[in-house]
Amino acid sequence: MAQKARTDMQTKLRMTGLLSLTFVAGLLWTSALAAAPTPKGKQVIFGGKPKFVGTASWYGKREQGRPMANGKPFDRHQMTAAAWNIPLGTLVRVVNLKNGSAVNVTVTDRGPNLRLSRAIDLSEAAAAKLDYIDEGLTRVFIIPIPGGKFESSQITAQLIEPLDDAPMYLTPLEEDRRTVAMAMAVSLGLVAR
Repeated sequence: MAQKARTDMQTKLRMTGLLSLTFVAGLLWTSALAAAPTPKGKQVIFGGKPKFVGTASWYGKREQGRPMANGKPFDRHQMTAAAWNIPLGTLVRVVNLKNGSAVNVTVTDRGPNLRLSRAIDLSEAAAAKLDYIDEGLTRVFIIPIPGGKFESSQITAQLIEPLDDAPMYLTPLEEDRRTVAMAMAVSLGLVAR
């Protein structure tokens, strides 16, 4: 009888630990979401890169030669775009969701007008490649393309082992999370102390 009571108590403790772990994970998840800024379009993140779904418009002949936010004159024949929530100079891939056409453009200007609820404004050349000049608007998928710089390095077949006594620096928040996770793992019997 005492064995059964002890087993029941261990089961209750494990369930309490599991519920606590779920609660803490939920708190961490919601605090991270609350701190994230939200752009005009709907933002989706897969693999660490933000992706936006929204409406695209285009501008061309009427704006030809006017200065853009980057200081250069607008050229409707270049593959450029205007967006408020993407840094200037960023290369983005824009996919037309109606026909699957895609184009790479550089964000060189600010726009479209915030009252219009559009995610991006493409140059006439980019809109022509996406085949929506006649409609004026289309639903698009926007993916920032990382612009990395390549550096040369020497490749060897030698592996370098990390030092065992290398210090690991954690912020106080990371240290608290690690302590809570270890306590829960011990209470659940996943790790022996």
